[in-house]
Amino acid sequence: MGGMNTDWLNQLAADHAPPAPGWWPLAPGWWILAVLLLIALAAALYWWRKPSLRLRRLALRELRVLERHDGDEQALAQSLEHLLRRYAIARFGRSEVAGLSGQAWIDFVVAHGGQSWAGGSGSNLLRAAYGGAVQADRHAWLAGAQGFVRSRA
Repeated sequence: MGGMNTDWLNQLAADHAPPAPGWWPLAPGWWILAVLLLIALAAALYWWRKPSLRLRRLALRELRVLERHDGDEQALAQSLEHLLRRYAIARFGRSEVAGLSGQAWIDFVVAHGGQSWAGGSGSNLLRAAYGGAVQADRHAWLAGAQGFVRSRA
């Protein structure tokens, strides 16, 4: 082997593996995923903290407590009356609701989803709430209150 160097492999540079890929900067797909997660988180927070939905959830929670409470029908009527007044003032505004009383208040509740209060049921609730003796219709009172709170009208 004339003039050929048989030690040519030893003359090559040492092996150098490329560095391991780093986790930063992120690939575009990860950036898109991060932005979508932030948007979803912001939407969830907005939905959870949205005043009208939060108000409705709180009123429905209080109604569930009243449904489970067995006791004096007058106390139930007073509690329902106070709850619905507070809810209506918070949702529709003081100027629209605060001046309503008697049949005008019942008509307002019926017009905004509390159809179970139509007829004598709403009048009986008001009489019971303010100390009058009436035949209690617990089911209609609670159904009207739930309809009023759940209504979007």
